[in-house]
Amino acid sequence: MSDPMVERVQRNPKYQQLKQARSRFGWLLTILMLVVYYGYIGLIAFDKEFLARPLGSGVTTLGVPIGMAVIVFTIAIVGIYVRRANREYDALTRDILEDATQ
Repeated sequence: MSDPMVERVQRNPKYQQLKQARSRFGWLLTILMLVVYYGYIGLIAFDKEFLARPLGSGVTTLGVPIGMAVIVFTIAIVGIYVRRANREYDALTRDILEDATQ
């Protein structure tokens, strides 16, 4: 048994647009995150001397701010996704549901 409401939603061109846009954007952010994260891990594995360089005359090395940048980048792309979801994807979802209930 299939629900007629589900079928109407799935046939809606806006639903197809929503799925495609959300998927494409999600994959873009995923790839960016993987590049940043594995780039940092690659530096740890293959260029320890670069990350071990001290900043100034203190004991903090270059690896600490780069590691913090990876964390900040992660938070930033989550914020970017949430902002886009709240603006674009939620509006499309409302339109799809309105069309399906008519």
